[in-house]
Amino acid sequence: MGPEVADGVQVGGSSNGAAATAALHSRVMDPSSPPCTGLVPVPTLDDLVARDKSHDCAGFGPAHICVRVDAVAELPTRFGRFKIVAFWNNRDGKEHVALVHGDVMGHDDIPTRLHSECLTGDAIGSLRCDCRDQLETALRSIARMDRGMLLYLRQEGRGIGLRNKIRAYQLQDHGLDTVEANRALGFRDDERDYGVAAHMIASLNVKSVRLMTNNPNKIQQLETNGIKVSGRIPHVMPANEFNRFYLQTKAVRSGHFIEFEGKVHLPEQDDPPVVEPSGGAT
Repeated sequence: MGPEVADGVQVGGSSNGAAATAALHSRVMDPSSPPCTGLVPVPTLDDLVARDKSHDCAGFGPAHICVRVDAVAELPTRFGRFKIVAFWNNRDGKEHVALVHGDVMGHDDIPTRLHSECLTGDAIGSLRCDCRDQLETALRSIARMDRGMLLYLRQEGRGIGLRNKIRAYQLQDHGLDTVEANRALGFRDDERDYGVAAHMIASLNVKSVRLMTNNPNKIQQLETNGIKVSGRIPHVMPANEFNRFYLQTKAVRSGHFIEFEGKVHLPEQDDPPVVEPSGGAT
């Protein structure tokens, strides 16, 4: 694919971006709770299950997040062959998984995508967001590489849940942007926490990652939780008529690295999604 890699990431210059950065810097890892040091290397992904059966660590960060590998299985997909790794954690009771292609354990610079669950986009094909495009593009790209992984995180609606996401959609239908809608419901711009993801990466014995993202918050949270991010792979999807304002809001108000009209079409952007006309074939 030949993705561009940019070391070092800066948050966008908006006041909200600055506030988000300040908030992240205030959430420094608790020195009394260092990253787990009991994750001994094992030969294969399948061996992680036996290694982690009795794993119980002080945890990552102020929330003392502990993660265990619970199951590993083959997962052939329409994008390529993966292994799927299921994790238990003591943070949220949710069932997060990793889709792993090739041998990632013990390696540096692993191309990695952190993908937050989006039922409406991932499963139903909603055009209000770019989630399905990002998921499919990441899996297709990783499957073409020697090694890489996607962490599928159960953080629906940027962490506010499915019902609240639909409530936010309703507010957006009446003129609010995605940030204003979250705040109107009493939430922050983005409620996602990547502490579980950081421990998942450590549990897979990955030494460092090249993160497939446009979101500086993901990079900063992983680094805060002790994960080495050696570079960034841009992951920009072309806008459509239904999600253009949403993506512009993420760029302007949340500091995401997304470009619009007047900018060169980036080489990592895929072609626009195909939208079936009304009454088209099902």
